[in-house]
Amino acid sequence: MKTWFHSWRAAIRIARRDAWRAKGRSALVLAMIALPILGVSAFDLTFRSAELSPAEKVDRTIGTADARFRDPQTGGVPILQDPAGETGVPATLRDDEPWPSGATDVTKSIPAGSTVLTDRVGSAKLTTAHGLLMTEVRELKASDPVARGIMPLLEGRYPEKDDEVMATSQFLETSGLSVGSTLSARNFERPYRIVGSYELPDTLKTDQVNALPGAFLAPYAKAVEKAGLPDPGSSVSYLVRTPGGFTWNKVQEINAKGVLVASRAVLLAPPAAADVPLYQKGNWGDYGAGPTDRAAEVAAVVTVVGLAMLEICLLAGPAFAVGARRSRRQLGLVGANGGARSHIRAIVLSGGLVIGVAAAVVGTVLAVALTLALQPLLEQAMGQRFGAFDVRPLEILAIALLAVLTGLLAAIVPAVTASRQSVLSSLTGRRGVRRSSRVLPVIGLVAVLLGGSVALFGSLVTEQVALVAAGSALAELGVVAMTPALVGLFGRSGRWLPLSPRLALRDAVRNRGRTAPAVAAVLAAVAGTVAVSTYTASQEAEDRASYQPTLPYGVAAAFVREEGGRDVPAVREAVQRYLPVDLRADVDRVSVGKPGCSPWGEGAGCGRFEVVMPPANECPLYTAAPDGSDPAQRFTPDQRRKMITEDWRCEDGNGGGGIYIDGGLLIGDAKLLQVLGVDDPGAVKALADGKVVTFDRAQIDAKGTVGLKQITDVAAADKAAEEGRPIPGKVSSVPAYLVPGGKDSYGLQAMMTPAAAKATGLSTVPLGVYVSTDRLPDGEQRQRLDGELTKLGSNVELHLEEGFVNDYGIVLLSLAIFAGLVTIGAAGIATGLAQADAEADLKTLAAVGAPPRVRRTLSGFQCGVVAAMGVVLGSAAGLLPAVGLRLTEERDQLRYHEMSVAEGWSADTAPPDLPIVVPWETLGLLLVAVPLGAALLAALVTRSRGALARRAAT
Repeated sequence: MKTWFHSWRAAIRIARRDAWRAKGRSALVLAMIALPILGVSAFDLTFRSAELSPAEKVDRTIGTADARFRDPQTGGVPILQDPAGETGVPATLRDDEPWPSGATDVTKSIPAGSTVLTDRVGSAKLTTAHGLLMTEVRELKASDPVARGIMPLLEGRYPEKDDEVMATSQFLETSGLSVGSTLSARNFERPYRIVGSYELPDTLKTDQVNALPGAFLAPYAKAVEKAGLPDPGSSVSYLVRTPGGFTWNKVQEINAKGVLVASRAVLLAPPAAADVPLYQKGNWGDYGAGPTDRAAEVAAVVTVVGLAMLEICLLAGPAFAVGARRSRRQLGLVGANGGARSHIRAIVLSGGLVIGVAAAVVGTVLAVALTLALQPLLEQAMGQRFGAFDVRPLEILAIALLAVLTGLLAAIVPAVTASRQSVLSSLTGRRGVRRSSRVLPVIGLVAVLLGGSVALFGSLVTEQVALVAAGSALAELGVVAMTPALVGLFGRSGRWLPLSPRLALRDAVRNRGRTAPAVAAVLAAVAGTVAVSTYTASQEAEDRASYQPTLPYGVAAAFVREEGGRDVPAVREAVQRYLPVDLRADVDRVSVGKPGCSPWGEGAGCGRFEVVMPPANECPLYTAAPDGSDPAQRFTPDQRRKMITEDWRCEDGNGGGGIYIDGGLLIGDAKLLQVLGVDDPGAVKALADGKVVTFDRAQIDAKGTVGLKQITDVAAADKAAEEGRPIPGKVSSVPAYLVPGGKDSYGLQAMMTPAAAKATGLSTVPLGVYVSTDRLPDGEQRQRLDGELTKLGSNVELHLEEGFVNDYGIVLLSLAIFAGLVTIGAAGIATGLAQADAEADLKTLAAVGAPPRVRRTLSGFQCGVVAAMGVVLGSAAGLLPAVGLRLTEERDQLRYHEMSVAEGWSADTAPPDLPIVVPWETLGLLLVAVPLGAALLAALVTRSRGALARRAAT
């Protein structure tokens, strides 16, 4: 034991001294190992710090209260809830019963003697320095001790009067206001002074304003209704503090009164799933991650970590080999003085141990420092404040041990190689005869065949992505194992090369111990890049083939559906000003009730309209059955297929894709047809004659008219729809014209002119604008338009058809750059080792009069050869997983297609064909530009002249 300890102590001291002497090489290896440790440790620290404890979550949601009470809008019937108080369902609801609705008086369920704070939340368009901003308004007495922790004060003070508010720092930044400024709301001119700023720790990016209870939302609602607009509405909950708190049994007692409760005691100590009645109810279980999901996550993490360690070992291994080669005389002296092979291995392994420990320390310390320094930026990026800075020693230690293990693994092969050198060869500098292993390539070939078979089996038979990934990983490891043999095969091409590249290739083949790890490292990086690039390019080709434009190319549309189109004129003006408009078509919509009503009929005095579908034109597959059953089940698959293919009533009449239009009906003139590319003189004439122009044959009845129904009693209409009765409403019949030829109308089903709508008795309000452009707007024009629309504070729906846009281009470029950097790094390490081996030959060449450029040329070709071999092998290896995944997706879609055809839901008998596209641009960059760049870079950084020295006789 004593001898073992002292031998390793001496080995570590020698390794530490050598690492200090070769600072550049040591720093390179340390950085390669420390950077992943830095990233993983920083992620662990960030994740754990951002993961709040139950107590921290409770303090941010309910302050110091014991519970938050709220109304689930189930009409006061008994409910079942989850322990978090987020979900509540009626306790006795059957599948055939309608869901109860209605308000509940929550205050009646609050225990007597409790301290209660009202927390009401609404929204309003508030005035800012730039215009208007839709903002959340919260009425809560934030200065009360019960609310402590919900709204931490940053500056100023809490509101004390009804005309005072405070705002989140996000709102102040967005609005351009500050503490001391005044604000008001649209349709509500009462001024409020901002007296403080605060933040919401869980949602830092929320625009919110806080006022005292009753100071803003109630008077604002009255002003809005006075302006003829619907009640903006609000939601209310109650923070309750009571002696003894609320246990799970008390929560269930309150649930019996139809009230939802989020209890501090329950959140801190949740009941078992078996004690939660909601989880025993069908379809309401606690669907957490099961053992299978957790096992899959662990397997994925282990796979990623293993591949990352393999890549680092392949990159760092040659660097340790460089150190061992340059220290071979020292190692020979150790052997000459009685050192055994185990001592030689210990010295080289100690180099990996020293670098690994240093990388672990450096990576961990930098991770802690960077996480602390970047915590404010991380919090802003994540949108929430961290809890306590949480350091898990065991997790950090495990990550640090990975660095040590990686350093040791990277040094194993150089250690074994160095220990096999004879003492005489080490002292004289002779290289000796090295024979590559014949067993390793065979194992690699078996792994390639087995992995490829598993991947193909997973893609063509089982449709399991996990099998495809596992088989591909096994095949790639097999290729890595075969790398020395494959490098030898590359050497046979040297006979056709000029002198310098032939020498470089011969040197790489003869010294496979240093060439193979570098080639394998390049192979692994390039294989991953090619796999992701191939899959991404194939997905992009599929998306391009299935792309459906929402509008004709170059056409823009802007809609405002709120407040009766009050901001529509300003939107039309902004679009006209900032876009290169060729033709403009203004459109309106039908409005039922007060002018400010939304299209969906929400609010008192508001209704909606619909285009009546004649009963004779309804598709039998979708006509509601009297007993409420699925009408399609009354037909056989052959009958369904026949209806879809031959019955015009079952065709999709919504004009293909396009923009969603309420009711499918717009009010406009012939310019709209021109903008949408509908060239039909008959349609233009029909509009001039006061007819409805429709693109859907099913809307026209036997008399050649279209029925437009105005529904004023929305509640009665909804009840009639639930009971399967005709929906009550006033129906107006208008003569119709059907556009022939099935032209694409981009979501528009019907249109009529404002004069025809007025003659029919329909009220209209502005909706928006369509414009065609003579060219696509540039980035500056888009930014100016977006800025102008933002000032309005309205929800403007802006659409601009730019055709299919490839979102994957930056991904492919980034992957190519990553692979290029790894390739240059690995090839550079291999080149450094080659120069260490060939230093004596280079000195001899210089002594006999070789030009100085020989060193540069040979160095460049050595680097280029390694890069080229790795890129070629990696490109071939990376195609397997991408092709396997695409075949898996194709088989899944084929199964769905066959089922649709068998059930009669698809008339298309052609099977789906998923394209597999090879990204030739990325491959070209990898195969040509990367090796060439590596060669040029190596030639540039290599010194032309070396120091002349006497070459020892061998």
